[in-house]
This record gives sequence, C-alpha cells and structure tokens, in this order.
Amino acid sequence: MTPVPEEAPTVIAQISDLHCGSIYFMPSLANRVIAELNELKPDIVVVTGDLTDMGFKQEFRKARSLIDQIECPDVLVLPGNHDARNVGEAHFHEYFGARDSEFAKDGVRVLCIDSSEPDLDSGRVGRERYNWIEERFDDPDEFKVACLHHHLVPVPGTGRERNTVYDAGDVLRVLSKCGTDVVLCGHKHVPNVWRLEDILIVNAGTACSMRLRGTTKPSYNIIELHHGRVTVTLKYPFGPTEVVADFRRAHRRVCRWRPVHEIDLDECE
Repeated sequence: MTPVPEEAPTVIAQISDLHCGSIYFMPSLANRVIAELNELKPDIVVVTGDLTDMGFKQEFRKARSLIDQIECPDVLVLPGNHDARNVGEAHFHEYFGARDSEFAKDGVRVLCIDSSEPDLDSGRVGRERYNWIEERFDDPDEFKVACLHHHLVPVPGTGRERNTVYDAGDVLRVLSKCGTDVVLCGHKHVPNVWRLEDILIVNAGTACSMRLRGTTKPSYNIIELHHGRVTVTLKYPFGPTEVVADFRRAHRRVCRWRPVHEIDLDECE
C-alpha cells in the first residue's frame, strides 16, 4: 500500500446512485447527506454514477443543483449506466463536463473512469484507456485511487451476477500493474469491501434512493487515507457510522465487513 505522505489523513467521501427523477428518490435523504458532508468537510467528494434515473435533462439539472450544495471545493463526478440512457451522455457533458477525469492533491491521485455504455446496464472500460490509466498512475510515490460506476468483482447479496465490467479481468491487471491502492465503485446499491491482491475495492450503496436490496439501507462511504493505513467507514443518513474496514499494514489481507462493535482494532496494531 502506497504511503500517504502527510501526517493528517486525506478524507474522501464517496456517494453514489442518487437516481434523481426516480419514484424511489428521497429528497429528505439527499438533503441530509449533503448536510452531513458539509459538516464532515472531506478533502474530496467522489460521486460514482447514476446521478439520474433515465438520463433526461431535467434529472441532470436536479442532480447538478444538489451537488452544487456540497461545500467541498473538490467534487469529482462520473456517469453510471442510468446516466447513459436516452443519450444522457450529452447532458452529462453539459452539466458535469468530461466523462473521464483526474485529480491530484496532497500526494493522492484520483482517476474517474467512465464505464457506462449507451442504453446498456452493463459496462466496460476498454483497452483504448488502459495506457491512459498506466500513464497517469506512473508515480510510485502517489496514493492511487481509481473510480468507476460498475463493480469490478461480484458483490455479495446482489443476486444473479451479470453486470460486472465486461473487461474486468484486464482492468484489474492494469490497475494491479500500476500499483493502484483503492478502487471506488457503485452500481449495485449494496456497500461492500473486497481486498484483491494489494487493491482495496470499495463499493458504495445508494445514498438517497429506496431502490434497496434485502435489509440494506441508504448509505455512503468515508475513506480515510493515513500514512500506511486506510479505513473505510459506512455512514447512514440520519443514522450512525460503522468502521467496516481497517488496513494498517501493507501485507494485511483480511477485511472484516461487519459492525464496528464486532471489530477488535487492537488486532490490527
């Protein structure tokens, strides 16, 4: 795991799957999430796709007005499969800019990679972008965070698995080759963390929609990048926080995705 150079942690808040325009979109949850983010004051906010439900212009306008209320100066947004419906990529470009983007701050480099395909639920990255990823992640001293909407590996509790990234194997090879530390994904509305080789893959739930699976609740993630350590905290709007992953050593391969009261953090020392 690449060390983060500064003493204070870099805090990344990850929200996903807003689904503005859906009958399941909850404005009260959306407003609460924004209020909590403004109180948290993270260094970076990443929105990992599905801002809209059908890719219509009025839905993008609503998503833009919500995201504009986030007071963090560095908000990164990428599209999801719902945003690519009905030529929604044209509206995404109008309201949010390029579908692929990058950002660097305090020794942390973030790549936002568009995995959406027009009018398809499935996604791909594409070999035409592999070299770009490798070139941007070529500094061994930077902490590297890749963000895409679709999940790279299956997520427990999401039923039949059919919408991982089509070229997930090749993408994982590229990310591993260039020393990627963390991958942030959305799409399935179920929060989860996997450790694969030296990559921590963090999936977000839906922040403000009631399109839920099983007993899951709306939530978002808070990722803290310390020197030689990464913690992932699950936050429920109007509810508590749970530390769901804590990696304190580069060689540590175990992720306990369960409530904080069940985690003995002393074991990680």
